[in-house]
Amino acid sequence: MIDRIQPVSIPESTAPFSQVVLDDLYAYFSGLVAADFPEGLAVLGDVAAETTAVLNVISKVLEELGLEMSDIVKVEVHLADLADFDAMDEAYRQCFPTNATPARTTIESKHLFGDSRVEITVQARRR
Repeated sequence: MIDRIQPVSIPESTAPFSQVVLDDLYAYFSGLVAADFPEGLAVLGDVAAETTAVLNVISKVLEELGLEMSDIVKVEVHLADLADFDAMDEAYRQCFPTNATPARTTIESKHLFGDSRVEITVQARRR
């Protein structure tokens, strides 16, 4: 069974994608950037703050699904500039339990939505 949901924590978009897709085993999140939600607009341009803001929203969506950050199995991080890796990484470390960090890929993507510096996509195992 596949369900497509619009989380309360993320404003609705008219773009042609689902914010979260659920199957029997996993929750797949579309990429999120700070420009996607009102409180994120205040931190645009600060890679660490954007990373924290996006991961906080992801945490809220996980809570809506009855999940936690430790249920995330895979993360994809897109940086507008790979030179920002260390700042992103430091903020990222603060958002995950040290014994439950997911697999992660980090790549450079020059043009992110809304002049964001960080976009994060996750896949979490459902309970």
